[in-house]
Amino acid sequence: MKDRVMDEHEILAVLRNTDPFEILDTDILIRLSRKTEVRLYAVNEYVFRQGEQSRDRLFVVASGLVEITVSNDREMEAVIGLRRRYDFLGETVLLSQQQYPGSARVKEDLVCLEIGRKPFEKLLHTHAGFSGFFSALLSERMRLLYGEIAAERSYEAYSGAESPLFGKRVSEIMSYPVVTCSAKDAITTVSMTMAEKDISAVVVLDAFKKPCGIVTESVLVKYLIARGLYPVATCRVEQVINSHLVTIEAESFIGQALISMIRNKTRYLIVMERGRLVGIIAMVDLIKLRSTGQMLLTHNIEAQQSIQGLLTISREVDRILGDLVAEKADIGEILNVMSELHERLSQRIVALSEERMKREGWGPAPVDYCWINLGSAARYEQSIRTDQDSALVYADPSPDRRSAVDGYFQKLSEVIVDGLNACGFPQCTAGISPIHEKWRRAQSDWLQLIEKWSQTFLPEESRMMAILLDSRPIWGNKSLFQRIADSMFGAFQKTIRGSHESSGGQSPYRIPVSFLGTIITERSGVHKDEINLKNSGILTLVNCIRILAVHGRIREPSTLGRLEALAAGGSITPEDMNLYRSSFEALMMLTLEENLQKIRRGRAPDNYLDPYALRKRERIILKDALSGVSRLQKYVSRTVSGDWLRDML
Repeated sequence: MKDRVMDEHEILAVLRNTDPFEILDTDILIRLSRKTEVRLYAVNEYVFRQGEQSRDRLFVVASGLVEITVSNDREMEAVIGLRRRYDFLGETVLLSQQQYPGSARVKEDLVCLEIGRKPFEKLLHTHAGFSGFFSALLSERMRLLYGEIAAERSYEAYSGAESPLFGKRVSEIMSYPVVTCSAKDAITTVSMTMAEKDISAVVVLDAFKKPCGIVTESVLVKYLIARGLYPVATCRVEQVINSHLVTIEAESFIGQALISMIRNKTRYLIVMERGRLVGIIAMVDLIKLRSTGQMLLTHNIEAQQSIQGLLTISREVDRILGDLVAEKADIGEILNVMSELHERLSQRIVALSEERMKREGWGPAPVDYCWINLGSAARYEQSIRTDQDSALVYADPSPDRRSAVDGYFQKLSEVIVDGLNACGFPQCTAGISPIHEKWRRAQSDWLQLIEKWSQTFLPEESRMMAILLDSRPIWGNKSLFQRIADSMFGAFQKTIRGSHESSGGQSPYRIPVSFLGTIITERSGVHKDEINLKNSGILTLVNCIRILAVHGRIREPSTLGRLEALAAGGSITPEDMNLYRSSFEALMMLTLEENLQKIRRGRAPDNYLDPYALRKRERIILKDALSGVSRLQKYVSRTVSGDWLRDML
């Protein structure tokens, strides 16, 4: 390898023709060209070899031809790509700090521009379009690698499910053509049609032939027979129509249809294609699919009259997780289904706890209250059930009743926590629970806490505020919490606007990958040579996205929802959104799979894994994901500052 001098104009010309450097302004390219090294490589020389540590530079081909080769375990080499003039190489290793996954061998004499890590990262930090280009490359690599793994892996160890919920399309099982009627039609006519065609629902069309409602057997029984609200002979469709329609696209997966039914508490979905009504799918259609049988039993949650009954249902919910993994659902779909079912279990436990309070002589709640999920439950990120993280707010009682009212809610909290624990939600070891006064307050007390924090930014209170940002009211008078949320977000907004005066922008997070490209693991103890994926990546990613969401006035509590809102609002580029999303999904899926394996072996899930027990492609995904977390954390440190920030990362 020899140096070859290219003048500044020649270097500049190459950069101007290389994507994405071409999008940068000329003055930026001139400064970059002055920091760029030029190297000459002869035929059959290697720019880098497979397995070597990162050279911390990006290679841009000024002239010549390079072969990208990969060798397998038997040392058999295959050419997988070529790089010509204005192409670059080594980008994924520069971004992820890994070893080179392949070799770059010179095919024709090569003149190469070499850009170091520092000037490259500066461009990433200061130019969104440039950063987005490389974010897209890294996220696409994670997506492709994970797709290859999913295609190879058999999940039969988890489940014997046969019919893939996330392999079949709605169009394959929907009913069509759809039987329709108008709002002015007589119910007697519609009922006769339902009987003749042996169907349980008719879609109602408006004057423009668009779906505007649905008439079902259950609605007819409810309004015309059970309650007798209207005389059958003269009743019109418009009097009993259910106008709450839930639609789904024909190309959606059946698993997505199931999620929609569960979340919207409906038994029918209207199937649309390019704005046209093309079919209808009913809960009974899903029941016919053998693999959904267990999932559909969870509709019995609301019917359970005891904690013991809910415990039985909760075991069925646990089996659903195995079904979803077996059917290769992606992590977003898994989190959606499992979080929704866990929330519904929690809601029923609260309702049964209220009934128990009445039976035991405590009576109904003395004032309105609201039960609030916190943490992963609020973010819709539960797969395996995690610790209870929750809070309670109640309406301000009169001063003379304050002690008695708080005593009631302390007892109610204890009953609810016991019920949750019995159904597999462990009690929070960190004490984030309304059984403790800190997390159970009257509305005015919560508001006073927020006001105090906005003046002092004490670390303990800052941590509480961070926890409260991930909140979802699930039971009771939800407006009680709404005022608290408004006050909390207002305090954050005021703080963020003036915060840039007091931060050094230093990054407290360090990617757990050494400069040699090895993953840093525990050095001693029970988890020696293992890494905790939750603590080493997921939490930092979640915290950073939470901070950006507050900065962008986004109320959505879920990590994936926040990312979409941030991209929609222009706070991050779509390419960066995909990178952070891929990093989150990869870390979550790796953690889930490891935890499920431990459960199968009779061990408790703990988020630890041995990175060197992973297959090579899984290790690459892990390093890429951790690199994405590091990129995000650096971005947050440059974008948002404040005295409270250090206590939230």
